[in-house]
Amino acid sequence: MTTATTISDFAVQTTQSAPDRNLPQKAGVLLWRPMFAMALMGFVVAFALAVIRADMISSGDDPTQIAAYGQYVTAAMFFGFAAVFSAISFAITTILGQFRVGGGSVQEAAQETVKTLKMPTTAKAFIVLMAMGMMIILAPVVAHLVVGQAITDGRWTPSKIEQWTIWLEAARRIGLVIYLFAITLGLITIATVIRYQTVRIREIAASRTSG
Repeated sequence: MTTATTISDFAVQTTQSAPDRNLPQKAGVLLWRPMFAMALMGFVVAFALAVIRADMISSGDDPTQIAAYGQYVTAAMFFGFAAVFSAISFAITTILGQFRVGGGSVQEAAQETVKTLKMPTTAKAFIVLMAMGMMIILAPVVAHLVVGQAITDGRWTPSKIEQWTIWLEAARRIGLVIYLFAITLGLITIATVIRYQTVRIREIAASRTSG
């Protein structure tokens, strides 16, 4: 037996007019394009540095400089990853904001009480994990630049450099996993909002039919 989903199955807030985007959704509208542009810049810089490093290797240049450039390539590449994941996350919040404003506008145009879905737990977790993932990825990016400079200056032993490289790789992987979990929760939130708005539209249609 299938049980129909109703508005009572969702936590909603009631207003007389369509709500505006909330703060994360406003940030998403403003930031997804700049983040996408920064991602492209990071990947282009990483590619250029990798080409320079490959030329240095083929020319038999100073191994110290080659090792330093290896750190810089990784830093630029993961700056690009952090930026592109941010662009995706902000695009998700932009979509959610459009659903929020658009759904409220439809209800207002139908002269119905506007019922808006309260922020789901998945959306709250999405925001928290997105921030965590960004910080965990960007911290190794900065650290790689520090390690690269330390290699150039000859201040660190090879064993210390290798140790830090391994630690930073682990941190980057953890950051990527957290960011992917965040994006997954964002997509789940979109599905929840679509399900709620389907139920709300059906409820409005049923009230008009019965009236």
